This record gives sequence, C-alpha cells and structure tokens, in this order.
Amino acid sequence: MNQEDFTMRREMERSYSAISPFELKNKLIELAKGRQKKSARVMLNAGRGNPNWISSTPRDAFFSLGRFAMAESRRVWEEPDLAGKPARPGSYRRFLDFAEQHREMPGMSLLRDVVEYGRDVLGVDADAFVYELVDGIIGDNYPEPDRMLVHVEKVVHQFLIQEMCAGDEAVGNFDLFAVEGATAAMCYIFDTLHENYLLQPKDKVAVMVPIFPPYIEISQLSKYNFDLVEIHASARDEQGNHTWQYPESELSKLEDPAIKALFLVNPSNPPSVAMNEETIQRLVGIVREKNPGLMIISDDVYGTFVDGFRSLMSVLPFNTIGVYSFSKYFGVTGWRLGVVAVHQNNVFDERLKQLPEDKIAILNHRYASMTMHPEKVRFIDRMVADSRQVALNHTAGLSTPQQVQMALFCAFALLDKENRYKQLTKDICHRRMRLLYQGLGLPMPNIPNDADYYTEFDLEEWSNHHYGVSFTKFLQANYEPIDILFRLAEESGIVLLNGGGFHGPTWSIRVSLANLNDDSYTQIGQALHAALERYVEEWKATQ
Repeated sequence: MNQEDFTMRREMERSYSAISPFELKNKLIELAKGRQKKSARVMLNAGRGNPNWISSTPRDAFFSLGRFAMAESRRVWEEPDLAGKPARPGSYRRFLDFAEQHREMPGMSLLRDVVEYGRDVLGVDADAFVYELVDGIIGDNYPEPDRMLVHVEKVVHQFLIQEMCAGDEAVGNFDLFAVEGATAAMCYIFDTLHENYLLQPKDKVAVMVPIFPPYIEISQLSKYNFDLVEIHASARDEQGNHTWQYPESELSKLEDPAIKALFLVNPSNPPSVAMNEETIQRLVGIVREKNPGLMIISDDVYGTFVDGFRSLMSVLPFNTIGVYSFSKYFGVTGWRLGVVAVHQNNVFDERLKQLPEDKIAILNHRYASMTMHPEKVRFIDRMVADSRQVALNHTAGLSTPQQVQMALFCAFALLDKENRYKQLTKDICHRRMRLLYQGLGLPMPNIPNDADYYTEFDLEEWSNHHYGVSFTKFLQANYEPIDILFRLAEESGIVLLNGGGFHGPTWSIRVSLANLNDDSYTQIGQALHAALERYVEEWKATQ
C-alpha cells in the first residue's frame, strides 16, 4: 500500500470510528462478504449478540398449549374455519384430561407442571390460571390488565426474585410491565422520565461504561440532551489486567446530588462482567448517604450467566428500575420479550409528588383521560400510558401470546431446581471463551464474576504486556483503533466490533461468544493472532 492509499485508508477508518458500532458493523459485513466471494472461507459474524441456541422445552409447551387452546375454542363453537372464545368454568379439569390423553405431546409434561406450580406454589385458582393461559395464547382479547396479565405477572415476578435477586424474597414486591424486549423498555423509560419532568435537558446523568451504546446515543438526542457523566470500569488487578470493576475514584462521582439518574448494564456489555460485592456495597453506601434521590435504571439481561447474581434492584429496590430481556438466555430475540420492574415503594413515585405545582397541573392534564384522579397515577402506570401516547392507554400492553410464552420460560426456569439449563448455557459461553484464547495463543483471563457472553480484548493492554510501550506508541502513531477490524473483515471474513464504540478502551475489540459454533472461536482467535503478529512484524522492521 503506497502512502496515498495508506492516508486514504486512515481517513476512512477515522470517519467510521465516529459512528455507532452497530452501523460500523454493516461496513465490516460488506467487506467480509467480499472476502467470502473471493475464497471458500465462510463469513464469521461475531458482532451480533443473539445466541445460536434456543430454549426448546418451553417452546414445545407453548405449541402444545396452543393445541389445547384450540380444542377449548372449538368446544364452545365450531364451524368450518371458525371457532368460539374459550370459556373459563371447568378449564382446569379439561386441561388435566387433555394432558392425560396427550401425555406424549412435546412439552406437555412441563405444561402440566406449570399449571400445578401456579395452583400449588403461587396459590392461584386453577381454572383462572388455565383460562388466562388459554385465552392468552388464543389472543382474542386486549391485554387485561394492560400492564401485564395477572397470573403471568406472578410467575415472572418469582423468576425475577430467583434470578435477579438471588432468591431473596425479603426484597419485597415489584410491579411489572411486560414489554417488547429491553429495547422497548429503554424507549418507554426514557420517554416517561422526560414527560414527567423527572429528567430534563441538561440534567446530569451518570452512565457506567463500557455500555450498550444506545444508552448514550439516546441520552444525546436533542429531546433529552443530558449532561453525561461517565463512570469507567477502569480497575485493574496487581498484574495490570482489566478487572472491569469500578474503582473508588469513579464511583465517588455519584456522590454529587446534581446527578439525578444512573444508567448501567450489569453484567456489562461488552466486558460481560458483573459488579462485585465490594462495588455493590460502595454504591449502596453512596446512594443512602450522599444521593438518596438517585434514579437507577439497571439493564440485567446477562445476569443469568453469573453465579449468585444480584441486580441493584435487589439491594437498592427503592431507587432502581430493573430491566430484563429474555432474548439472550432463552434465545428469543425474535419474540421481543422483556419486562420492566418497579418496586411498589420507589423513588420515582416520590419524585412525582415533589414536583412543583405548575408541573403537576400539566401532568394532571396529560393523564386526565385515564382517571378522575390523575395525580395518583403511579410512575409505572404512566409508563404504560405513555407507551401508547396516553390516549390509546386502553389498548396498551404486550400481546397476550407473547406474555404466555414469557410465563412458560419463567416457569421452566423456576421448576429447573438443578439448574440444568442454566449450566448448559454457561458452559457454552465459558467453553467458547477458552477456544478463543487457545486460538490467540494466550492464557485465558481469570476475571471473577464474568459471564463470558461477550469478551473485550484490549490491544493496548496486550501490546504493553507483550512488547512494551514503544510498540504501543507505534500502533497509535500509525493506525486507527479500528484498523484491525477492517483487516479481519477483508482478510479473514471475520466481523467483530470496536470496544471504543461502547465507550470502553479505545483500542479494544468486542467479540460475541454466543452466536457462532464452537470451532468458529478457534478460527477467530487464530485470525486475530495472525493480524496482531503482522503489526509486530511491521514494528520490528522499523527498529
């Protein structure tokens, strides 16, 4: 490559460094496909985070429930191509008869266990529970209540207590809002915080980084335009390796009472490491002693991949909105399943009460169509209404078939007392992490609390450890941080993302360990190793 081409290449890479990593991905895919056409090598896209596994048994249960639901509908009214609305009385007994007659149907054993769990453990009326599942999967009614179906909410609540709160029932009760995945949750939360004057343009908002970039990109839209304070996971161990924890110097930024809200993903994205107990307790102390009005939004989608995980919603329930997406653990990105959890005693409702009279009057007018006492509408119910521009609140809510599938996933996890499924998914991620580092020819990092759903490989850390500061300076002087991504795409058909795009270390690379077959990670490691060695050879030629 001559100097003119080299300069043009750097300018192109510099321009792509400024956009979202998910948009950069499209350019890398284009380059990787070009490589694929020129060789027999298959493109390996480790840029997306959707897993290549699915939770099968709850899906079987869903489709078996669908067969029973159709039988229930035809029992009421049957003509060619037409059936009636299912009926509630006696539905539990009819379900038991159906289950007995179709005991070999895939998923039927789980479905029967789910119904018995609702009756025996949750203490709900068996007819009411079966009818909600049947009517829900048929999808013939608007969601009622619009926030979440009654029995589905009970099942999902128990799942969140088990998985997000380490089984601690003492945390208390959360109200849940079923939503179209964590992306919808983000949109709804941002919008309601803004519409209710809890966050306004120029307000100080803290973001724990690295993070899923839309949390920052949305915050910078003109509608919100928050003053962002980044809390960096910059802690290192005694050998100088990243631990992806938050040192005291970073956490202390949250002592500023001008910071109204904190956004975080825990375990983080892309380091995929959960906060350790020391960090959690330090945060608890800061909130309770220095910033008790802090509003926290914690996205905990990867929590199930870490043993003993505790979300901030379990230790700071008054302050924290919990967001959970089912997409990763159960392999359901296409289903769009998520839930927002707000404790029944929470800072958001308290802040609404403390608004100035003029703001309260404006909001009373906004929500007047919902109730004669709009000032009493809680934050979570305002979120439901805002999700449908308030005026369409009567048609709000996640579709009932989606809610039924969500309940079946949760009940499956609750009934899996030996955590067989959980161990399977964790083993997949940890195994692929080992294969990646074997391909790299490097020892696998020992990072406590790691989920290994993604990994973030820091080129600067690698170069300092293995070749010293002079090599690092050579890289920084001659290449853009995303140069290696272009090389991998062009030369090996491999698509990875830039860690800097997630507000992580500028010279880091994000690898999804979830969405490709095991042997692909050996290939990625080997290709990354070869690309790194070429940088070393170029540097040595200058010495």
